[in-house]
Amino acid sequence: MTGVLRKLACGIFLTLGVVWIVSGAAQAADRARVEAFLKVTGFDVAIDSIALSAESAPDMLGVDSGAFGYEWRRTAEQVFDVALMRARALDILEATLEDDLLDHAAAFYASDLGMRLVAAENDSHFADDTLKQDEGRALVADMVQEASARIEAFRRMNHAIDPNDIGPKAIQEIQIRFILAASYAGVIELRVDEAQLRAVLAENEGALRRDMAASALANAAYTYQDFTDEEVVAYADALEHPDMQVVYELMNAVHFDVMMNRFEALATKLGQVQPSQEL
Repeated sequence: MTGVLRKLACGIFLTLGVVWIVSGAAQAADRARVEAFLKVTGFDVAIDSIALSAESAPDMLGVDSGAFGYEWRRTAEQVFDVALMRARALDILEATLEDDLLDHAAAFYASDLGMRLVAAENDSHFADDTLKQDEGRALVADMVQEASARIEAFRRMNHAIDPNDIGPKAIQEIQIRFILAASYAGVIELRVDEAQLRAVLAENEGALRRDMAASALANAAYTYQDFTDEEVVAYADALEHPDMQVVYELMNAVHFDVMMNRFEALATKLGQVQPSQEL
């Protein structure tokens, strides 16, 4: 399961971590400003890329996607509809994102460095995952050999996007709720109860954390390989700003909400096209 979870995690960490909260706002931004915010930060592309995680769904359930035939592709495309996902993200952000926080983040990403970072991140979202990991790990190995300061900057960035290190638990929660929803829909026959399922995944949490940390480092090395050391450090500084931390918490809460919602919807839809299998 770890490989499947790591693939999901790549998308999440590129959107600056996962947090299980949606904070209230004193003065929420209007929808037009939020739409502009999504574009300038690249969060619109990050939301779109959630659709790529549908490829991992059969593996998470222990079934062969080929067993669904044409219905699998059609169902996945319907459930992970880009317009629907963006609308859900906009609805939440419109109600919760404060104007001053929006302005702070938008100002950074509208800068020359910010625009180049977003362009690189947008490209990375849709790059082949195996390619990213292979090339990224090779770059990290070179950095280690050279004692490059870039590694520390990448680690700062990864810590800033998930300071409480809750990403692994959030990823596990996605899998647990997807498996349970698939069981309720009759897609699979679950031979353990929820408590036992959580216990099994909890046993693997340590390995998952290590795997995700290595994956995030490789991902950063690949995504930002064309940036100078000074630019990477500047990005780490920007991510560590308190206002940016709040923005990222909210964006990742939204990302997690959209992903969870779509996976549960996918399980329900699959129940209409796939006979029950044991897990």
